[in-house]
Amino acid sequence: MRALAVDPAGTWDTARRRGHVTLASDQRHRRRISMRADEGFEFLLDLVHAAHLRAGDGLALEDGSYVEVRAADEPVMDISCADPAHLARVAWHVGNRHLAVQVLPGGSLRLADDYVIAEMAGMLGAKVERKVGPFDPEPGAYAGAAHAH
Repeated sequence: MRALAVDPAGTWDTARRRGHVTLASDQRHRRRISMRADEGFEFLLDLVHAAHLRAGDGLALEDGSYVEVRAADEPVMDISCADPAHLARVAWHVGNRHLAVQVLPGGSLRLADDYVIAEMAGMLGAKVERKVGPFDPEPGAYAGAAHAH
């Protein structure tokens, strides 16, 4: 069985969901790879171009069913700031290190847990909360449209 397309979250019929595949953030930029759904069946992701898979996306299988992408829980840290200017300053320092970042609702940043970056953010006056949770970083400005498959 092959998955030949990725339909963005909210655009595919979840009633046709056959299963789920749970992937860490560094496993969600793919073109062609053998995968095992959480339910145990195997399939081949076989896309024309590499795609950044996001939580909720549907991998369209040849038989018309879908496998839903889930973001695996992994060590992350959420960085919050006092105001938008403070957030921009911290974000600039994070971006200057070319780190993957997820912008959370409410204006905080989520990054892969890294004690050096946690210390840097703290030195800049930000609040750092280390936890385990899903990480869905921005694909990057030069990655193309997130779902241009």
